[in-house]
Amino acid sequence: MAFTLVIFLCFWAAVANAGFDDLNLEADKPLVRVADTHEADIRCCYRWDKKPQVTWIKNIHTTNGTTMSSLVNLSSNLKNKSEVIGEVTCHWLFFMMVHPNDTGLYQCKLNYNSLHIFTHGTFLQVYIPLQKTLNLSESVKNRIITAEAVLLLMCVLLPGTMLLCKSKRLNELEKKKGREEENIYEGLNLDDCNSAYHQIQRTNQQGPYQDVANCGEDIQLEKP
Repeated sequence: MAFTLVIFLCFWAAVANAGFDDLNLEADKPLVRVADTHEADIRCCYRWDKKPQVTWIKNIHTTNGTTMSSLVNLSSNLKNKSEVIGEVTCHWLFFMMVHPNDTGLYQCKLNYNSLHIFTHGTFLQVYIPLQKTLNLSESVKNRIITAEAVLLLMCVLLPGTMLLCKSKRLNELEKKKGREEENIYEGLNLDDCNSAYHQIQRTNQQGPYQDVANCGEDIQLEKP
């Protein structure tokens, strides 16, 4: 009896695996993040020579740690579409306008006879954008940007102008000092310099006093 059961289970496993041998699931987009009231689309693709019945399943992780699965019902806000590109079959799920309660993991369920397989799935995250604290018009924004640009330009030009003025003053002081050094001897008279030079030479030759013994009677002595 046990041997017969083992044979039956092996046969059933072989039959089940035979149906999935030629099935290749394409990679799904792991995450789609969309703002509230915007459009969104999710797809699942696979390679399979069979034509299974495809249904969309939504999985929600509850607060108590369990996962709740439900069938996605089509409506005016939710539409699906299938497309075959070469050997790849793709199924699309279009959201005309998403809401926070649409958040969840969406998977394609492939049903073929008694075979059931789920695709990897795509998690749809719907978020509510932050509201603007200050509702400013575009013209006001442009004026603020212009004022900031002018202030930034002034912050750059004023220090640079001050440095240039300081450098200019230092250069003028250095030039003035150089001119004063060059004009030290401009106030001297050349004739006065020559007379002073000859007087110094005569004094060095005659000496401050004359020898009385060597002088004649008619020579008048130079007073000290």
